[in-house]
Formats: sequence, structure tokens, C-alpha cells
Amino acid sequence: MGALDGRVAVITGAGRGIGREHALLFAREGAAVVVNDLGGANDGSGADAGPAQAVVEEIKAFGGHAVANTDNVSTWDGAKALVSQAIEEFGTLNVVVNNAGILRDSFIAGMSEQQWDDVISVHLKGHFCVLRHAAEYWKDQSKAGAEVNAAILNTSSGSGTTLPNAGQVNYGAAKAGIAAMTLVAAVELGRYGVRANAITPLARTRLTLATPGIDQLMAKPETDDALDSFDPAAISPLVAYLCSAGCALTGKVYEVSGASISELNGWTYGRKAETDKPWTIAEVEQRLADW
Repeated sequence: MGALDGRVAVITGAGRGIGREHALLFAREGAAVVVNDLGGANDGSGADAGPAQAVVEEIKAFGGHAVANTDNVSTWDGAKALVSQAIEEFGTLNVVVNNAGILRDSFIAGMSEQQWDDVISVHLKGHFCVLRHAAEYWKDQSKAGAEVNAAILNTSSGSGTTLPNAGQVNYGAAKAGIAAMTLVAAVELGRYGVRANAITPLARTRLTLATPGIDQLMAKPETDDALDSFDPAAISPLVAYLCSAGCALTGKVYEVSGASISELNGWTYGRKAETDKPWTIAEVEQRLADW
């Protein structure tokens, strides 16, 4: 018995990297998988059906169940078609893993409108569009009396939570938005039997390796028996657990690598100044200086 037996999962950006590892593990654990990948370059340009189909062939080779999808999840209709394909092919939908992403790095003073729009579109809008159409399906199922046990797993990043990175204002803003979206989804969709969680993965992928100097930090260990802290396959067990039918966790954001899992607590209150009369500029200056 696999941990995901009988589950039907849509996994975006599953043609390469972390998404590919998710798809392979999900299928090995008994899930039927819709492998979505537009097949574009790091910056989102181009398209290639090859990566998604290659993962499907890998899954079929070990007896798993999967179909390929190359819809653009940053479009309303593309995301709707992806969700519809899962339901038409496998009869239902239990899991959405939003993983697709691109990079268009630039410092703020030189960032173009297109660089901003492209990253926000693929990451933030892409997560929302798939989430929205899946949520509609689950809401309708619940309203019709069906017992829904569904899970959403979104992919945020340290760039938007704990490790803001120069040159990634578009990416960081999108990833911070995804973390917030996840918490809202958990609050809204629980009534329909849907859980929502997010991860901020630390792994060696073509996107992370595009950052100068990161290849040395995330280098593979010299010996085969040493722990590979940045192996993308090491991210997937947490994702599989969070998407399993028996998991009750929701509204969580986890940083995960091959070496650790940490729960992130988001914004918290720090020092506080209070007053019993209207603030003045001088009073604000004095009170903040005291900190």
C-alpha cells in the first residue's frame, strides 16, 4: 500500500527539478498524476512538450499512472483545462501541487515592467488560477454531498519569507504572496474538506543554480554515502505526506531541505510603543529611538 493510493494529483512544473521528483514519488506511492509543464526556459520563454511527456514515460515504465499536460497555468483557461483534464482522465481530483516557476532577475532600478509582470504571472497568478478552478470543483462536490478529502501544496521560497535576495524583488514578492495565499486558502476551504499548506524548498535545481555562486554552495557531496542536503528528491517526501489522505495539517508553511524541516511562523509582533494621546513626530522619534 502506498501513502497516496487512489489519489489523483495535478503537479505543475513537473517536467524537471523538484516538480519531476514530486511526480515520480507520487506515482510510486500510488497516485495518478497529471504532469504539467509548459517546457519553457528558466525565464519562461519558449515551450516544449518533451519534459512533461518524458516524466510520464518514466512513470509508466514502473507501472504508474500518469498523463502529460502542457497548458500555461498563468492563464485562466490553461489552468481550467489542466484541472478538467485530471477529472476527465481519472474521474476526480484530490491534490494540487503548485510548483511551476520562472526567474527574471534584475535589480529594482533596472527592472522592466515585463520582467515584473512575467514572474508575478507565472508564480502568483499561476498558483491562484489552478487553485481557483480546483477549489470550485471541490466546493461543488462538497455542496452535492460528497465527502471531500483534498489537499493543496503551494511552493513559496526563502526569497519571499526568511532570506530576501537582492535582484529578486519580483520573485520575492510573488513568493511572499504565495505564502499568504496559502494561509487564506486554508481558512476558506477547510469547510469543503480541503487543506492548504506551502513549502519553501532548498534544493539544487536549474533555477537555483542560475544564481551566481550557488553551484558551489549546493554542490553534490564527494561520496555517495554522504547526505546530499540539496538533493531535489529530498523535498518530495514532505510534500507527499502533506497531500496524503491521512494528514490533518493545514495552514502551515515549511522550509525543507535534505537535512531539515522547519515550520515558519510568518510575521510576528516585535517591540511595541503605545500612547494615550495623539502621536506627534517628535514623540514617534523619541519612542523609536528608545528601542
